[in-house]
Amino acid sequence: MKIGILTSGVMPVPAVKGGAVENLIDLYLAYNDQHQLHDITIYSVSDKAVKHHPALSSAVNHYRYINPFSLWAKVRKALRSRQHNYYNPSIEYYLHQALCHIRRQHYDMVIVENRPGYILKLRALTEAPCVLHLHNDSLNAKSKKASSIVEGFDKIICVSDYITHRIPDASGKSITVYNAIDIQHFIDAQPLDRKTMGFTSEDFVIIYSGRLTPEKGILELIEAISMAACRKHIKLLVTGARFYGNNASQSPFTQQLEKACENMKEQVFFTGFVAYQQIPSYLKMADIAVVPSMWEEPFGLTVVEAMAAGLPLIATRSGGIPEICEGIATLVEREQLSQQLATAIDELYQNPAKRKEMAAALQERAKLFDKDSYARDFFASLNTLCR
Repeated sequence: MKIGILTSGVMPVPAVKGGAVENLIDLYLAYNDQHQLHDITIYSVSDKAVKHHPALSSAVNHYRYINPFSLWAKVRKALRSRQHNYYNPSIEYYLHQALCHIRRQHYDMVIVENRPGYILKLRALTEAPCVLHLHNDSLNAKSKKASSIVEGFDKIICVSDYITHRIPDASGKSITVYNAIDIQHFIDAQPLDRKTMGFTSEDFVIIYSGRLTPEKGILELIEAISMAACRKHIKLLVTGARFYGNNASQSPFTQQLEKACENMKEQVFFTGFVAYQQIPSYLKMADIAVVPSMWEEPFGLTVVEAMAAGLPLIATRSGGIPEICEGIATLVEREQLSQQLATAIDELYQNPAKRKEMAAALQERAKLFDKDSYARDFFASLNTLCR
């Protein structure tokens, strides 16, 4: 098939600047390159870091770049500033430029990555089947123009059953294809030397990996450390930045985190942004991982990453997380979360045998979410729409 892919219009593909959606696009594009399945054109925002990326040499994946911050883009955005748009001006400019090209093509299918509203303009320009790959809860009964958006797509691929069940009136259109990671990369990684962080072999190291935002539950985790009976043995390693590696400025929330740690400065360590390729080594250094999400996680890639690294896991029962690790991880409710986390941490600290058993079971389960299985299932889900 000849396929066009509309990306988020914010982060570039290949994922040189990170981004969960962009990394997942890279996974299925790499599979397509390896197996020569389809002729794919990816519409991405430009970035100088992709200029010599190896992925650009693919014979079957073609990258078309749009610069939403060029002089021409600034002029056009200014001229269109009074128009009502579904997204912000930069995304609307990206979409306009991509659609101008798409309308001159003869695609067998167009895939929209996590931007449901694109269909409101796309549908008028192509008769090709249109597929939405939905990564978060942005298309539900409360969403603007939800009925028109669902009607416009021929298929909706969701990252978890939780997201699938949130879509209104999509019977027969929606399907779940779970997200994935490069499992082997996490299994094979060597642990970071604890001495580099000032830790000892006797420390009970808990790792949190993710953005430093309220909905991720990091504040509740810090509070839980202060409440745990085993507190004096704990070192909490917080790997993550406020948003996509931007440490340039402190937010009110990160200031709140610092205040919460005032009496725990010898126990809580913030790494700041850590490159994705290094995350497995940080995980491997820890004794357990905690994913304390306060919101409904659409899927939870950090859960799979911890599992693949062979870590015992504590997570909240939120969104798609139970679909990943129900029955083998410690899942807690979000009510009185700090206390529940403290209790769960104490239990795992006191039970090395349970930690070992849990780690083995979770690592085995993680193999269900490997990149090749994900890409194979993703492309298989498209076959029902072949012309």
